[in-house]
Amino acid sequence: MDLSNLSPAEGSKHSDNFRRGRGHGSGNGKTAGKGHKGQKARSGAPRIGFEGGQMPLYRRIPKRGFKNRNTLDIVSVNVSRLEIFDNGAEVNIETMLEKGVISNPRDGVKILGGGELTKKLNVTASAFSASAKEKIEAAGGKAEIA
Repeated sequence: MDLSNLSPAEGSKHSDNFRRGRGHGSGNGKTAGKGHKGQKARSGAPRIGFEGGQMPLYRRIPKRGFKNRNTLDIVSVNVSRLEIFDNGAEVNIETMLEKGVISNPRDGVKILGGGELTKKLNVTASAFSASAKEKIEAAGGKAEIA
């Protein structure tokens, strides 16, 4: 295959930009694709989702809860996961990504106090739990908020 053989997939090219109601020869004359009579053949046809006055489906189905658009998706990491770093290392979001501690930082990274920490680390993250900060500082490291 080369560039001269390329063509769009069968049925994918369809233009909605063609002249309806321009005689039999055009292939879309007479009723111009609207069929014979009826509400949808005339101007002022109802909007999408209108069911003739019956309560529409989107209003019949129960609604539950809401999605807060200001919610932050924060990734949590336990202190024990930081043991893979060398003693005295700088730990931040980039280094955690490189080592595979996290795969996607999303809106931030919070360090939690699960497990034990034996190494002195300088950790920079979006947030720390009180116990995580305590354990990092007890090991001789620093916990800094980025």
